[in-house]
Amino acid sequence: MRLLQIQPVSLFLLGLALSPMRRATAFSFPRRVSRAASTSSSSSSSSSSSSSSSSSSPNSVQATPKSNEPTRRAVIAKWLGGVGLSVAATAALGTLFFPRRPLETQAAEMSAPAATPRSSMGLDLTPLSTNEALKAADKLKLSKQERRILFEAGTEMPGSGMTANGVKYSSKADGLWVSALSGVPLFDAKAKYNSGTGWPSFTQVVDPAHVIERVDPRDVDGKPQFLWRVEVLDRKSGTHLGHVFDDGPAPTGKRYCMNAAAMRFVPREEVDGWMASLPKAK
Repeated sequence: MRLLQIQPVSLFLLGLALSPMRRATAFSFPRRVSRAASTSSSSSSSSSSSSSSSSSSPNSVQATPKSNEPTRRAVIAKWLGGVGLSVAATAALGTLFFPRRPLETQAAEMSAPAATPRSSMGLDLTPLSTNEALKAADKLKLSKQERRILFEAGTEMPGSGMTANGVKYSSKADGLWVSALSGVPLFDAKAKYNSGTGWPSFTQVVDPAHVIERVDPRDVDGKPQFLWRVEVLDRKSGTHLGHVFDDGPAPTGKRYCMNAAAMRFVPREEVDGWMASLPKAK
């Protein structure tokens, strides 16, 4: 139960914060003296000073007694210090009763494979085993570069990408961009745009069920959390496609930055035949 997960550091912060807060809030602002009281006080003091001046030297200067009451500036400083420490106390309470999970745990939860969803196109998305994927790569005669990207999460040089069937990464032709291994449709050419990165970029996938998005496990071990990327995989074959970022154009704000070598391009006039050749869900 989370309420019982009290951390020693949190107890230390809480104790450090509460003690000065009590001292700071014990002070109160000095009361204002009324004008009438001030006037009477000043008149009485002036009369007494005049009577005493006759006996004292004309060059003597009377010292002003110091007040024991704390000054307003000191009170404000104490009060502000108490406010700052109360913020620390709030943070300590947050870690006491709602401790953060380790970053590795969060990454594992985001990377955990979910149940295979159903394709809106009626395709069979049952995952291939590693042996089945390797046999498919042999059958398709994929190059070393294509295998390195698909199976080892490699990255092609920007501005040099070619699809598995020889189409340049910057092609503006109409059609579908599909997985080089499983053939599952990934992106429609209408969602493609020039991101200026040197890699084929898209604003959205044809069907979210066709891909897996997860925290890149290679980033978790060697990079701070703010540098973690979201990896995109072909759900059917489990192979690496690229990454997705949140700096794309409207309407999605997404930039699916893909490796051209991880895909094939199917011209629009051949899409129907391509779809008919893919295994359907039972």
